[in-house]
Formats: sequence, structure tokens, C-alpha cells
Amino acid sequence: MLDAARLGFDPLIPWILLWCLAAAAGVLWGFYVLRRGRAWLTRALAASILTLALSNPLWIEEEREPLKDIVAVVLDKSESMNFQGRTEAAQAAFEALRTRIGADETLELRVAETDPDADGTDLYSALYSALSDAPRDRLAGAILITDGQADDIPEDTSAAEQLGPIHGLIVGSDAEIDRRVEILSAPSFGIVDTEIEMMIQVDDPTESNLPVSISINGEAKPPQRVPVGEPTKITLTLPRRGDNLVVLEVEGRPGELTFANNLASAPMSGVRDRLRVLLITGEPHSGARVWRDLLKADPSVDLVHFTILRPPTKTDAATTDELALIQFPRRQLFAEKLDQFDLVIFDHEIRRQVIELEYLNNIARYVEQGGALMIAAGPPYPDSELLYRTPLAAVLPGRATGRVIAGRFVPELTPLGRRHSVTAGLPTQPEWGPWRRYMELDPGRAEALIQTPDGAPLLVLNRVAKGRVASFMSDQIWLWARGHEGGGPYAELIRRTAHWLMKEPELEEELLKLEADTQDVQATLRTLSDDPPPLRMTDPGGIVKETPWTLTQPGEYSATVAAPGLGLYSASTGDLSSVVLRGPKYPREYIDVRSTTDKLQPLATATLGGMFRIGADASVNLPNIRRVGVRGNASGSDWIGLRSRNAYAVRSTRSEPLLPGVVGMGLAVLFMMLAWRREGR
Repeated sequence: MLDAARLGFDPLIPWILLWCLAAAAGVLWGFYVLRRGRAWLTRALAASILTLALSNPLWIEEEREPLKDIVAVVLDKSESMNFQGRTEAAQAAFEALRTRIGADETLELRVAETDPDADGTDLYSALYSALSDAPRDRLAGAILITDGQADDIPEDTSAAEQLGPIHGLIVGSDAEIDRRVEILSAPSFGIVDTEIEMMIQVDDPTESNLPVSISINGEAKPPQRVPVGEPTKITLTLPRRGDNLVVLEVEGRPGELTFANNLASAPMSGVRDRLRVLLITGEPHSGARVWRDLLKADPSVDLVHFTILRPPTKTDAATTDELALIQFPRRQLFAEKLDQFDLVIFDHEIRRQVIELEYLNNIARYVEQGGALMIAAGPPYPDSELLYRTPLAAVLPGRATGRVIAGRFVPELTPLGRRHSVTAGLPTQPEWGPWRRYMELDPGRAEALIQTPDGAPLLVLNRVAKGRVASFMSDQIWLWARGHEGGGPYAELIRRTAHWLMKEPELEEELLKLEADTQDVQATLRTLSDDPPPLRMTDPGGIVKETPWTLTQPGEYSATVAAPGLGLYSASTGDLSSVVLRGPKYPREYIDVRSTTDKLQPLATATLGGMFRIGADASVNLPNIRRVGVRGNASGSDWIGLRSRNAYAVRSTRSEPLLPGVVGMGLAVLFMMLAWRREGR
């Protein structure tokens, strides 16, 4: 405890009123002097004594307890501290600081650490949290032990001045080397076979330009050379629809801190520009609008729709130029522009007089060369040949008999349909509504996904050379669209079927997907096989591991492979393959891992602190610690300063009035009488 005395005031009237009275007295006294009053001195003394008496001066004796000044030490625990002995150097510096600060009885140490599980270094947040409840008049300063890679330093450092001085002890060397590639911006999707652009940046302190290797889905593309240290635009082309993984890599160099940031990846989704669909309706019927409305509702679909209202062989008295109907452009559609369509749909049977055998043969070749054909079968015409009895039969699934079966029945999934990507997962509750008729079909080797209760196929798929075909053997799906007796998932079923026909990757029945987390690679396999080959995983070092599959649900398997190292992992099973990049757990920590003073320097400058490199091993070179005043610079070439705030807490107090009010009033009256006497002589 310390004894101290000071002069204090406890005014008898409010301060504002006291100052107003003093000001008024001063004005009157000045006017008196200008009028050459003879008692100017005694009147001044009277006014001064009166003002002093009203302020009630006190002599205050206090018993004070000195308070310790508070110093904060923040220890960086982020992932970038794990390179080249930084963690050991930081811990050694912290222990030495704690010993030195603990030896000073006038200092209170507060310790904070950055969050090791944060994606980025929250250094300033940790400092602010440590001092959030500390009185600002007791802050001696703060010391940050870090590699300098902080992500939360404010641009406006004025708020940090009350926490200062802030000093930085930087572990690591200013001669560290690290080469890295960063994707600054990349589109989330791109049109297949169309060039897309990415903005990247390559950093290397010793090179002016470097080649960047590019791979898409594990397939190497020609490298592109880019300048170092500046944002650069590169172009590439997505080879397929669906998920694509673009991986960029710069070759590592000896002495780098880490090779983990020599790779960067960007997932992109490949999409079609527009889906062109040709819909031919053989005759008007109740379900014709279902197909049209469903396809027109998709903004990515360009639909060309023709309904055959009048067969060419029909004879009547009207001449051709008097008919409101346009002539069906068979040649343009099936000879000149057929390959421009992604999907062709025949809704109901087509009269043989409408499309000649030559054009049907063109459609068969279109499918074999990679086209997609969907048949929505309807009752055959008495004078027509079934499509199954034309050149188109070579690509159609199964063999239609021409027999129409009428009667109420509820469609159901086949055992294959419960596993196939087109129909697996379709909602089956509540129970689907009934249909009223179907066309008999011998499926042969084709894949039936939906059937009648007695096993007659209703939805049949087939692969033909490079193309695909699907046949709905009933024209009653419109009952589902109308919600008849509960309806059914008509929109989702047609969408999935169309996407499977157009080879959209998410509807492939054989698909391998990889996902990487912090320690493992998760593999998911969708297949129709009951015994798929084991998963073969190749790690970045070229080591191959085989892992058996675990059945998760019908048609889907999973496997988990340990992936402790960072880099590109590739996997295969049978004819399927995929790749995934196992990157750092906290990518922001690897954007730049070099030790630096640049990010903390503005903070130190604003608070009159200093920045010091202390090395990267256990024998750190710490600057001296000095106590400095509350103003002025707080660092030198080899020392850091902690301010002495001299804060205290008052434990007891005693006060004595120096000029009691009665005495003051008496003295004021005495001097006024002397003034009157002087003026009366």
C-alpha cells in the first residue's frame, strides 16, 4: 500500500453555475477597471476568494494499492506454423517471454492462442479476445509470436491503438522458398467442347514465368506457360457433361517449404448449350399435351413438335394451297437436319405414308452413331406397319407383337428397375395410379424397368452401338399427369429417361465417384453388377491399394481408403475410373506459407510497436524487454517496450476542507468592505 495526498474540489454549487458566476464576476471586474476604479485589487481578491470558497477545496489523503500492468502474449497455433521448426521456435520464445514477464512483479501476463482448427490465422481476434475485459488504462502492450501469416488484420488500425504497443516476434527466415499455384476465379460450369477461362496466379521469387500442367479428370492436357506473380488467364475445354475435375500443377523445386500448394483444383460441371428435341406425334390423343408441356417447361430445351393431323394419302375436295395445315417437312427433318437433334421422340405409331422407309433407315443410323430415340407406343393403325416391322426395328428394344391389352393395372418396378439409375429412388408411396392399356412386347435382351403386375414390360431400355433407345409400351402416362387415382411420378420418370438417353453422367447406371476428406477418400459405386471388381486406388506416390466394396443399397456400393498424404488420387474398378485431389484441411493456410513481416507491420507501426525475426529453431534470439512511458516510441533495434501505466486502486481516503464556506464568505466580505473604504476616501 502507498500513502498519497492530493488537492481536490467538492463545489457547493454545480460546476457549470460556478463557472458562470466566475465569468460574470470577471466581466464586471474588467468593466470596473476600465472605469478607473480605485479598489480594483481588493475587489479582485474578494471575487477570487468567493469563487474559491464556493469550489470547496479539499486536501485528500488516500491509501492506494498499485495495480499490475497487463501484457498479452498471443501464440500462433495455425497449420502454417508446422513448417521447418516454427512450432518449436514459437514455443521456446513463449517460454522465455513467460519467464521474463513473470519476473517483473508489476506485470500481469495474459496468454491467448489462435484456433488450430480455423481455416486461416485469427491472430488479431485472439488478441482482442484476451484483452476484451482488460481496463484500457492498465494495458502495457501485446506480443504476437507468429510466422506473420495472419488473415484478420483490420485495414483500419486506429482501433488497435488502445491495445498497443503491439510487437511481432516472427519465426522463420526471410530467405524461405515456396512455389505455389492458386486459382483466383473459375466458373462452376461450362459448355462442353467450348473454351472456358480461368484466372490463376503462380508465385515463385526466383522465376519470371513457369509452365503449368493441366489435367481434366486425370487426363493430361498440354501445359501452358504463365508469368509469375501476376493474375493470368488460361483457357481449357471440358470434355464431357457432368462433373469434371480440373487440376493445375507447377513442378516442385528443391528446398520448398511444402509441395501441397503446388497443386490446385476446381470442380466444374459440363453442360450442353441447348438440348434440341424433335417430338413427332402420330395423331392427336389425350396424352399428347403431356409430352409437349413437360418439354416446353424446361428452359434448356429447344423443342420442335409436329402432330400428324392429316395423312398424305387422305383425299378430299380441298386443294393443297387451301389447307391451313403445313406440309410435314420429312426431308428437312430426317435427311438434312437429323444429326442436329439430341433426342427424337415418336409419340404413338407413325403411319407408313408419313415417314418413308428411307427416313426410318436414317433414324436407325442416327441412333447407331450416338443419337437418342424414345418411343411412346400407341395402338397401331389398321393400315399401318408397326415401327417394329420397319428398318427402325434394328435399334428398337424387344419385338412388338401388335396386340393391344386393355384393362386396369398398376405399373410396378422390375427387380432391375429397383436398381437402375433411371427408376431407382422413384417415389412409390402412395401407390401409383393405374393405367388402362399397353402394347404387348417381347423384350428379348432389352432391360425392362417398369412392368405390369403379370410381368409385361412397360418401360424398356436398349443400347445400340453408340446410341440409346427407350420404349414406353403404353400411352397412358398422361393419367399420372392428371393425378388419376393418385397419379404417379411422370415428370421425374420422363426427365430421367430422357437424360439417360442423352448420356447425362448423373443417370449412368455404371458410375464411380470419389470424395476426399481430411484423412480418407470415400468411393461410391453405382452398378448393376452383383459382384463388382474391387476398388484399386493409386496414391500420389504411385502405391496401389485394393479395397473390397460394401453394399449400401441395391445397386450402390461404398468403400473407404486411407489417404494420409496430400495430392492426386486415382481409382478404378472394372472399366470405370475417377480422380480426386486430396488437398489441405485448411486451404487458406497454404495460400502463402512463407514467413513474413509485411502483414503485421501496419499494426506495429500504428501502435508504435516493433517487428523482430527470432529464427526458426529452439535457440530463438529474443529482443530485450524495457518498461517505457505512456507516450513515445516503444521499440528499438534490439528491444521492445512495455508501457508503465502506474494504475492503482484507492482502498481508503480522508479529506479536510482548506477553505470552509463560512471563512471564505467572511474573507470575501472583509475585502469588499476594504474596497468600499478605499473608494470612499
